[in-house]
Amino acid sequence: MAKLLIKGGVLVADGESWRGDILVANGKIEAIGESLVADEQTEVFNAEGCIVTYGLADVHVHLREPGYSYKETITTGTRAAAHGGVTTVCSMPNLQPAPDAPETIAVQQRLIDEQAVIEVKPFATISKSRARRELAEIEALRPLSVGYSDDGNGIQSEALMREAMQRIAAVDGIIAAHCEDDSLLHAGYIHDGEYAHQHGHKGICSESEWGPIKRDVKLAEEEKCRYHVCHISTKESVEIIREAKLHCNHISCETAPHYLILCDADLKEEGRFKMNPPLRAAEDRAALIEGIQDGTIEVIATDHAPHSAEEKSRGLKESAMGIVGIECSFALCYTHLVRKGVITIEKLIALMSENPRRIFRLGGALRVGERADIAVFDITKPYNIDTNDFLSMGKATPFEGEEVYGKCLLTLFGGEKVWEENK
Repeated sequence: MAKLLIKGGVLVADGESWRGDILVANGKIEAIGESLVADEQTEVFNAEGCIVTYGLADVHVHLREPGYSYKETITTGTRAAAHGGVTTVCSMPNLQPAPDAPETIAVQQRLIDEQAVIEVKPFATISKSRARRELAEIEALRPLSVGYSDDGNGIQSEALMREAMQRIAAVDGIIAAHCEDDSLLHAGYIHDGEYAHQHGHKGICSESEWGPIKRDVKLAEEEKCRYHVCHISTKESVEIIREAKLHCNHISCETAPHYLILCDADLKEEGRFKMNPPLRAAEDRAALIEGIQDGTIEVIATDHAPHSAEEKSRGLKESAMGIVGIECSFALCYTHLVRKGVITIEKLIALMSENPRRIFRLGGALRVGERADIAVFDITKPYNIDTNDFLSMGKATPFEGEEVYGKCLLTLFGGEKVWEENK
């Protein structure tokens, strides 16, 4: 395995940033320092004008295999992740077969072993077949999964969620909860706000999200279960979680780039603006931004959810829920949050790499001796998001054509190049 010297970049780790070099050898970070010198066997990568960080970790990604390979495959999904500087993904379990037992999660794991170009940590389901009637094989799935989720479905029964928390806490697992009260949906498909009212669309109320969160944080405190809320989108969700974290240290949450950047005033009558939860009101976006600033929200994850072009071509009402984002998530967040002074680059790396690695016990850090999972982002030159350049099979993004900074030039996984711009 050849040596590689990443030279002249701004290194970001552990709340600090400094100009330095990284020497990679034998799949690990061999040295970090200033003015490191390459020998004749060492390739040099010029990182002047770039941010260099440990690989991003996206804990909410839909790879669609097994079961839905017409939307995405593990090959295309992990190549897309590498294109975005992501070296670890946690894959969601809305698959066929659902990973609800050792034999079913093994189907997915074989595909991961055969196809993935980065690290993939699969979620197991909370309930059998994600049907929310009885629990999956919780104890047997613990060593085979990163956590438990029924993503795409909210657990409706308080009794079932309590039982899940009791059994998952007993094995020191973590729940990644999709919080949605089905009884409050009323066939809605965008936020129940001004845009929906003006254009005759059926809305999804905010309580359908924050109601289950309010129930669950109380249960998590009582049952001492590690509990992570997926893709929060409402101001009430932020406040409930902020209050819960004052007296419970095992509750965490994530939001996605699109909720921090867009609101329902930005909607267009196109499927690329449709996702679940939906884009909420401007005041919700403001609360989410405050949440990442004060530490209530510790993780930015994409909820990368590819669909076929046909499934996303039916407008707001009829298109499938979900957008893609893993290939441009850093650039979007850097452009809208760091360049505009909303948060620092150190905070962004914490949100997109360090915190998810800590919460989900993924390991990895920008330190000597660690596996060489490294991402290099050019922050000097703008580029336009072009889905023709995406490696994902999914192309639906509301950010098509937007000018951003932060293109990923190089991604290493275990010291191997899994993405290099123009190569």
